[in-house]
Amino acid sequence: MISRKWKTMSVIIACALLTMILAACGSGGAAGGRGAEQNSGQSAGSNADQGGTSSGSGDSAKTENSAKEGGTVVVAVPQDPDFLDPHLAVASGTQEMMFNVFEGLLKPNERGEVQPAIAQSYEISDDGLTYTFKLREGVKFHNGNPVTAEDVQYSYERLMGKDSGKPLSTAFGNVESVEIVDSQTIAVKLKANDVSFLSYLTAAILPEGYEDQNTAPIGAGPFKFVEYAPNQRLVLEKNKDYYIPGVPYLDRVEFRIMPDSEASLLALKAGEIDMYPRIDSERAEELGDGFHFVDGMQNMVQLMTMNHSRKPFDNVLVRQAINYAIDVDEIIQVVAAGKGTKLGSNMSPAMQKYYQEGLENTYDVNLEKAKSLLAEAGYENGFSTTISVPSNYKFHVDTAQVIAQQLQKVGIQAEIEQVEWAVWLDRIYKGRDYDMTIIGLTGKLDPHEVLVRYASDYKANFYNYVNPEYDKLIKQAQIELDDAKRVGLYKEAQKILTDDAVAVYIMDPNFVVAMKKELKGYKLYPIYVQDMSTMYYEK
Repeated sequence: MISRKWKTMSVIIACALLTMILAACGSGGAAGGRGAEQNSGQSAGSNADQGGTSSGSGDSAKTENSAKEGGTVVVAVPQDPDFLDPHLAVASGTQEMMFNVFEGLLKPNERGEVQPAIAQSYEISDDGLTYTFKLREGVKFHNGNPVTAEDVQYSYERLMGKDSGKPLSTAFGNVESVEIVDSQTIAVKLKANDVSFLSYLTAAILPEGYEDQNTAPIGAGPFKFVEYAPNQRLVLEKNKDYYIPGVPYLDRVEFRIMPDSEASLLALKAGEIDMYPRIDSERAEELGDGFHFVDGMQNMVQLMTMNHSRKPFDNVLVRQAINYAIDVDEIIQVVAAGKGTKLGSNMSPAMQKYYQEGLENTYDVNLEKAKSLLAEAGYENGFSTTISVPSNYKFHVDTAQVIAQQLQKVGIQAEIEQVEWAVWLDRIYKGRDYDMTIIGLTGKLDPHEVLVRYASDYKANFYNYVNPEYDKLIKQAQIELDDAKRVGLYKEAQKILTDDAVAVYIMDPNFVVAMKKELKGYKLYPIYVQDMSTMYYEK
């Protein structure tokens, strides 16, 4: 069984479930380096400023007195938040912004490790069922009230669905109880072992009983919420009472909602915005000497999934045929200018420990094989279908256009339907009303959170995939305490997804962020966030 001593607040606690190693970016290579800042126009392999230490560790991210206190940064983002309440939000784009507003007991750093935040230390019982946390003293919410054990209990019981009877998070459905030991100590008891549980404790701690989280959210993060104007902006300001001294440096951050990528590029050139995440690699090269950029693998899986509850995609032969018909290498070259890592299942090689190598070559292009499988499935003459894509993500729209052309070669006529982001979330993600769709599934801190998405009882299994063997593997891995066995189970799960051709797994596209040359301190995370707490203007 596992026994662990108390950890002090000065120790960075590595998540035993994930060691994130991101390879250095070679010139012309698909895999990017972690947090490497480069001047516009430099080759991807050049050495550059690595930024400061993680704000979550309690260390200042300031680089040798080069940081200027204050200032405003305007960041272009492609979508509105779905909910401001962090316990209701499901869109990754919401987390991208609100990561700056909320804190959990633990917090991820740029290496994919979880470390103390509102909690200063924790202990796990020998049977793995009880997690006991000591709260950090002096942490305040944005309304000035201290964060208490009662707030932690309230937040977790809310996620458990204690009042409603329906958990807001599947991760907290396994929680038996949240008990207050004393004013600075919380004990969380699980119903069954879950070796992924630490990664779930990054969930936001909210003020007990506060009813306006979805209109005027209050957290304990480095920035306070100021205003949200739909389709326009979300504005944050510095939290002067943040528990890490000297953080953040900026006074104000505005997330400018700009679905049009061309408009974002023009705004950056004109000085209307200061930072443009996810800029097209080719467009980044157009920027002059006044800009630099971060370029790296982002632990994202871009895929085209098929609705397994809708014909003909309920037939594995059809799904395999589609995989054989699609040239992923061509997509990477045409859409990502070669800056993407080819995938064969729902796991990026950024998660090196758990990544099953070799699956990316399972469905090398074979048009005759594709036609043969379609004929065997009863679709000798092909069929017509629709690829639905969120219109605010040009990357996915461009991918759909390439795929539609490729599918024509085997007799599949695919119409492209562009839908607004809110429609995609409601009709496709939640309503599961679609034929095929292209989206990027964001990285998580733990392999279970990545692969449980395909479990038949997972509430957001919008692929409608059902495989009892897969379900069994995932449940077994969740409670497996032997690390080597757990790794093996997750690799076997990846093989099943590939064999079943659940989706067309395309790439982990490189993450490119363009920003003004004097803007420093950016950190590239293996999850979909913009951490503004370490950013500063250089003196």
